[in-house]
Amino acid sequence: MNTPEPKPEHEQRGIQSIEVGGQLLRALAHQGRPMALKDLAAAAGMAAAKAHPYLVSFGKIGLVEQDKASGRYGLGPLALQLGLMSLQQVDPVRMAAPLLDELAAETGHTLAIAVWGTAGPTIVWLAESPAAVHVNMRQGTVFSIAGTASGRAFAAHLPEALVRPFYEAERRDDTLAPWPQFERQVLAEVRAQGLSRTDGGVVAGVSALAAPVFDHRGAMVLALVIIAPSAAMDTAWDGAMARRLREAAASVSRRLGHGPAGA
Repeated sequence: MNTPEPKPEHEQRGIQSIEVGGQLLRALAHQGRPMALKDLAAAAGMAAAKAHPYLVSFGKIGLVEQDKASGRYGLGPLALQLGLMSLQQVDPVRMAAPLLDELAAETGHTLAIAVWGTAGPTIVWLAESPAAVHVNMRQGTVFSIAGTASGRAFAAHLPEALVRPFYEAERRDDTLAPWPQFERQVLAEVRAQGLSRTDGGVVAGVSALAAPVFDHRGAMVLALVIIAPSAAMDTAWDGAMARRLREAAASVSRRLGHGPAGA
């Protein structure tokens, strides 16, 4: 007798009731606040009478918790514990790299991940483009605060007390603006746009865009960077390249717990 072969993973049958009940947990995570039964059921796309038994069971194992005074449901201690464990196991660079691999293949540009190191913004991952970019870059390369897109991204989102000393060290030759002017003219725009850029003005013929990635505390943990010859790079704030980079950074940030789940 022939033994039936197992179905491919994408065809394997799950437990439908768990998937249905999961919609309630997803709705709670997305809303980010305790909810009345009627509102929670509506957000999950089901009737209140159908939702209630799921919530009772979730309450028994600690996935949800009902406030005795208001009757509203919120995430319970087990859900919080699972969330904290998930965050502890996350490696932001490992999570971001596949997205940038796709973007590198799509654009043909050089992609990099920079983190804040002891010497400032530092490349920890690099996918080089076949097109020549005349900038000496490799893993471990430290970027300028004032003169690079990634440096400006970190300067805009990290505490001033951490970043400003590095900026002041770059100002020793007095060619850079004082910090208050840099803050007002450059960093304010970076925050407003959700992106930083250099457009051939720092390294002749080379442009870059950098997008910040945030963790569950709202702290910037890395920058996603695109670097390319200026003639081949669209650095417009509302251009296709800027939109793709923002989307990639937002996707990684959500997976790190920044913002509502599923947003």
